[in-house]
Amino acid sequence: MSTARPDEQTITVLIADDHPVVREGLSAMLESAPGIMVAGTAGGGEEAVVLAAALAPDVVLMDLRMGAMDGVTATARILAHSRRPRVVVVTTYESDADILRAVEAGAAGYLLKGTSRVDLINAVRAAARGETVLSPAVAGRLFRARAHEPQPLSAREREVLQLVGRGLTNADIGRELHIGEATVKTHLLRIFRKLDVSDRTAAVLAAMERGLLD
Repeated sequence: MSTARPDEQTITVLIADDHPVVREGLSAMLESAPGIMVAGTAGGGEEAVVLAAALAPDVVLMDLRMGAMDGVTATARILAHSRRPRVVVVTTYESDADILRAVEAGAAGYLLKGTSRVDLINAVRAAARGETVLSPAVAGRLFRARAHEPQPLSAREREVLQLVGRGLTNADIGRELHIGEATVKTHLLRIFRKLDVSDRTAAVLAAMERGLLD
């Protein structure tokens, strides 16, 4: 690890990974690049949170699966501080769920282990500039996963669905909400599309499974 003091142009990096060989490998790659300094390394999520607060790095390279506190939880806790670094996930895992969890926690990027030295250095610099960093394979998976995320129901759509769950007809719902029956049908069509169902019963069941109905 470098012992030099960073200047205003130096990008400081914290590496969090529970495998010493990985930490050493990432450190070696980054320390060979001008203008980048590894400020510290952490062997787990809890240590990463502590060091991020103490060292205030510009960029954190975060593994996903580490002991008691995983990388997603650590990322969220690190980004809860006022001095918010850019967190880039570097992991062997690339499932849609893993990618979404990391991005939703606030990660600025997602790279796979095995990324070349040049791509890693470029990613750190890009993240420090405020850019989003995604490897091509991950970008494609994130796009597909986001495309299949359920759309949230509006307040009115939830009201309509609540009344459907009580067994009211479209006409009854219209009178209850002071809207036309045609408007009720429009709301139901939107609900069906958002929940990916084709009828009223399936819509109510899907909403109950997702905790959308009281």
